[in-house]
Amino acid sequence: MGLVLLITGSSGIAEATATLAARAGHAVFLVARDEAQCRELSARLPDAGYFACDLRQESAVEESFASCIERFGRVDAVFNVAGMSGRQFGDGPIHECSLEGWDLTLDANVKPTFLMCRAAVRYWLGATRSGSILNMSSVLACYPEAQHFATHAYAASKGAIISLSRAMAAYYAPYRIRVNVIAPALVRTAMSARAQSDPHTREFVRHKQPLSGGMIEPGDIAETAIFLLGEASRHITGQVMTVDGGWSVSG
Repeated sequence: MGLVLLITGSSGIAEATATLAARAGHAVFLVARDEAQCRELSARLPDAGYFACDLRQESAVEESFASCIERFGRVDAVFNVAGMSGRQFGDGPIHECSLEGWDLTLDANVKPTFLMCRAAVRYWLGATRSGSILNMSSVLACYPEAQHFATHAYAASKGAIISLSRAMAAYYAPYRIRVNVIAPALVRTAMSARAQSDPHTREFVRHKQPLSGGMIEPGDIAETAIFLLGEASRHITGQVMTVDGGWSVSG
């Protein structure tokens, strides 16, 4: 068995990473709200387990982490993928953003990352083990786009994840605990369904992400994630890997 990899989420980038990890010989443990998705995905993987819960609940996150240890005997790496767009709840430009949209977006994106990071670090410190964390941000945290993607609560939540990750990386490096961030541009997942269905947005993305010629596939993000989680990146911490098809350098 290779790494024991705990992944939050069960679709999109999480699904692609779990699939690629399993092919590479790693054991995968999924933690997500949708039990049916978790069950279906884990059944397709050769060495996998899952725990269905609300990742915003402290006790549930702690229980999920303990379940992974019970299943595999350890946790080597954590990939925090689960999150959401708050647009349907009122996220938008700050003068239009509803309090509900702000609260739900920050709660869904930042709190689960905090809780799972805390569980992982406490475990590795207590067991005197090294570990690797990869947190999910977004290109919008550092390279905003005003016309098509003005969701300021979402950008704020993803910026908070970068700040948290860098602070953690600095503090825990002496304990050989690494913390990195992956910041994708627009990826073909369920979260980007609105953009996928709009011809003007699709054309914009085709020019904004010229290396990809449009939206990035989840599997392309998964390849970078596996590298950052594993032994090949053992000298890398505190970094934000922007996988954006050229978004950040394109007008």
